[in-house]
Amino acid sequence: MTKRILVVEDHEDNRKIVRDLLRRTGYEMFEAHDGEAALERLASERFDLVLMDLQLPGIDGYEVTRRIRADAANAALPIIAVTSYALTGDEDKARDAGCTDYVSKPYRPRELLAKIQQYLL
Repeated sequence: MTKRILVVEDHEDNRKIVRDLLRRTGYEMFEAHDGEAALERLASERFDLVLMDLQLPGIDGYEVTRRIRADAANAALPIIAVTSYALTGDEDKARDAGCTDYVSKPYRPRELLAKIQQYLL
């Protein structure tokens, strides 16, 4: 069965990069351009993994992650932060919000795929 990945990213160029990467590997990608859209999709659809940008308009990725974790149906859903926040302590802050893992931008495609595969095998 094809694994379903929700990509929460406000920049179309970044979504396109991930879209191209995931299509080549056989994953089914769904998109949300902000936190509200992500929460709406998660309320009505099932996903196997979420790639979460932390810097989003409106509700930021930290708060979206906290809300996902508050929903028992998604408490164990793998959430990988994919963000340009790469200062000391940013990874800890993402994990404290509920992110399962963390990849900083710019990332190497192989690195991101390895993280995804780690949680979807």
